[in-house]
Amino acid sequence: MPLLQKNRVYSLLAIKTQEFLKSGQDNGNTLKYAGSGRKESHGGEELAMNKDELIHDKISVPDDVPRTSRPRLLNLVLASMMAHNSTVIHGRAGTGKTTLAADFARRAPRPTCWFKIHAADADLEVFCRYLTATLRSQCPSLDDRHLLQITESSAPERAELLAEALVFQLTDLRTNPVLLVIEDLHLVYDAEWVVPFFQRWLPLLPSDVHVIITCRSLPPTPLWRMRSKQMLRVIEESELAFNFEETLQLFKTYGLSEEHARVAVRETNGRAAAISNFAATPGRAGRAVADNFLSIEPRHVRGFGHVTPDFQT
Repeated sequence: MPLLQKNRVYSLLAIKTQEFLKSGQDNGNTLKYAGSGRKESHGGEELAMNKDELIHDKISVPDDVPRTSRPRLLNLVLASMMAHNSTVIHGRAGTGKTTLAADFARRAPRPTCWFKIHAADADLEVFCRYLTATLRSQCPSLDDRHLLQITESSAPERAELLAEALVFQLTDLRTNPVLLVIEDLHLVYDAEWVVPFFQRWLPLLPSDVHVIITCRSLPPTPLWRMRSKQMLRVIEESELAFNFEETLQLFKTYGLSEEHARVAVRETNGRAAAISNFAATPGRAGRAVADNFLSIEPRHVRGFGHVTPDFQT
């Protein structure tokens, strides 16, 4: 989107958000939220909710460090961050999505905000609380109170309004470049707000905010329009697979040979979890090489002290 057009959109968003918040105050619907806590009624009981109740592991980059990094994939993500608004990394369980995202986050040339989705985040207010909490780690001036007020409204377009208000704040704050990783978005695909929120939010992201989404299947949002406009890069499961060179580098850390790596790639099709398990399981690589050797037809065996004659010719 051209810069002038984006600026006009941001100005309209500011006006629209202010009007929405003012209408909520006029109707007595102001959310009682003071940043550190609020009270809500639930089954007749008052529940105190505050930032201390957040599960901090959900908004922290995972600690696990891979045995070897994969420059090929890291460069794919870096190129996407430089050229697109957002990156989607999708593949089935065990294909290395989170490992790649976390490794990139630790090396990224900008601060990272992390948000691991749980099923409970299908509630828009819960989603917003965690999203704003992780963003505030790098953008402390973000006004989460107004954003949460939008999620409390009964407006049918509240997801779009939340997206617009968040875009306006991120643009208005003029913060340093930020990387936001949203892990396992597929867990909330069934939530009614997911499509309108991401469909509105991702195309309007400021140029200094990049979003990486990991998921087991492509989001239900119509992503292809964003792809055609160079706003989105999708890293497919096939791209996540280990090639031979990457497998060899991993196997070297276990003291395994080139032949072990070749057999592993063939048996696992390069699937990340299977490759790692293959290398880490004591004796498995050796047994696989032996089985592979025994399965070779005699006329194909060479270099083991003599040439096996081919008696069939």
